[in-house]
Amino acid sequence: MSYLLLCGYALHYDRRIRIIKIQKDGAHEIMLAKGRKPEVVSKEAKSQEEYEALQSFLRSISSTATLPPYVKGETYSSVRGVFNQCLITCAVLILAAGAGHPIGFSAVALPQLRTENTTMRIDDEMGSWIASIHSAATPLGSMLSGPIMEAIGRRRTLQASTLPLVVGWILIGTASHHALLLLGRIVCGFAVGILAAPSQVYLGEISEPRLRGLLIGTPFVAYSLGVLYVYALGGALSWRSVAHLSILLPTLAFIALCFSPESPTWLARRGRFHEAMAAMSRLRGDPDTAQRELHELISAREKEKARGEETIRFLATVLRLPVLKPLLLINAFNMLQILSGSYVVIFYAVDIVKDSGGSLPPQMAANASACVRLGVTVLACLLLLKITRRALVLVSGVGTAVCTLALAFLLSQGPGSGFAPPTLILGYVAFNTLGFFLLPGLMIGELLPTKVRGLCGGYIFCLFNAVLFGFTKLYPVMKQSIGMAGVFGLFGASATLATVVLFLLLPETKGKSLIQIEQYYQKPNILWVTRKKNAESQNV
Repeated sequence: MSYLLLCGYALHYDRRIRIIKIQKDGAHEIMLAKGRKPEVVSKEAKSQEEYEALQSFLRSISSTATLPPYVKGETYSSVRGVFNQCLITCAVLILAAGAGHPIGFSAVALPQLRTENTTMRIDDEMGSWIASIHSAATPLGSMLSGPIMEAIGRRRTLQASTLPLVVGWILIGTASHHALLLLGRIVCGFAVGILAAPSQVYLGEISEPRLRGLLIGTPFVAYSLGVLYVYALGGALSWRSVAHLSILLPTLAFIALCFSPESPTWLARRGRFHEAMAAMSRLRGDPDTAQRELHELISAREKEKARGEETIRFLATVLRLPVLKPLLLINAFNMLQILSGSYVVIFYAVDIVKDSGGSLPPQMAANASACVRLGVTVLACLLLLKITRRALVLVSGVGTAVCTLALAFLLSQGPGSGFAPPTLILGYVAFNTLGFFLLPGLMIGELLPTKVRGLCGGYIFCLFNAVLFGFTKLYPVMKQSIGMAGVFGLFGASATLATVVLFLLLPETKGKSLIQIEQYYQKPNILWVTRKKNAESQNV
């Protein structure tokens, strides 16, 4: 019944021409009884009055007594709701696969360009710029993605990112000079930077607690498939044809996102409650569940206002402990993940296998590592449905450290031989992908508070990509300075430190709503292992 009242009320709600009337609100009647005329208020004051009135109305029809919070084990969404969440995730996955195209393109284009008998022929120096300039442009897109997704919404930001991605591929496919090819790579890298954070935030906000780990993790599978798609095309077609065909997935993603709802969290925080209710009902498939979750979002915003956090500036908000604690944890893990070699092994797979020795051909081992990464990514997404985040990432960290430190010790004794080096490298790839590769994106979607999730998510990806670019460019110098044994020793030490940091600080978020996770950081919790010493933290 309360849901019908809400829908009926929302249909008659128009901010521009109507004044909200609540029957139990006697302020207007008291004013008339005293013979006073209603004061003429500004548009801003009227909008604020309507906003507050709607919140009061929602609270009057939705209470925590009639809408109990989610508890582990209950059915959170109907079958239709789960289907809708998966369907909307597929639209994001198409775009994520398109984001993988620019990464794989350099491996396809560079061999062809080195043998091409035209003005587009390249040398090693130009080849290195074509391969790396994409990563140099990504931080700029990531830096801008936060303000953009806060201004126009998560879904529209994802749609907007498809435009520069398509333009970049057109520039590459029609390039008649190296400068145009580099410009196309820059535009594609900028587009990938824009879509990285919104995709994680969007999936985190539309998914229910049971499915959130799976849905946030699946873009990494799509990303890997996008790279393989380009590899497959490059084996049979010219690099220009590959560039033209790479336009297909971003275009399909734009169309698919037209049929997807905006994030209910973003809509609710902007007072667009009737749209938030419609989106939440579609995502949950059950009106009562949708109303309960919308009520929780509004209640959390009211508590922010009661604490005086509504008017605090962004920088001051970030410096508050409930925001600073997860922000520092995510950034620390991102830096340690880069130093553990997660992406360097992707960029330099063939060279790393060759320099490590062993009897397995480097190209075969590199291809095997790509297949292992794809398979383990799929496995990790499925495991997130069954086991805890902490268990998965701790197994990943310990396995990564053991494989890299063992390989460092083996190489320190002399050049590698037999199947031991490639086997340890494949083991490293498997363990590293299991948790280290997936967790940073999941942490952005789960740990950051709602108020700063969009802006901080963009800045986190900006810093991550900037450091990744620098570390990737420095790898050849590092290899010459400390040798492969030293490189894998650094990977192992970083993985060990990351495991210790996550063991101490990472909260368990499986089965928890985003509001519950936010409440955990509002309490005086620092170390996860000591949280139970605080009586207030027993239920988190």
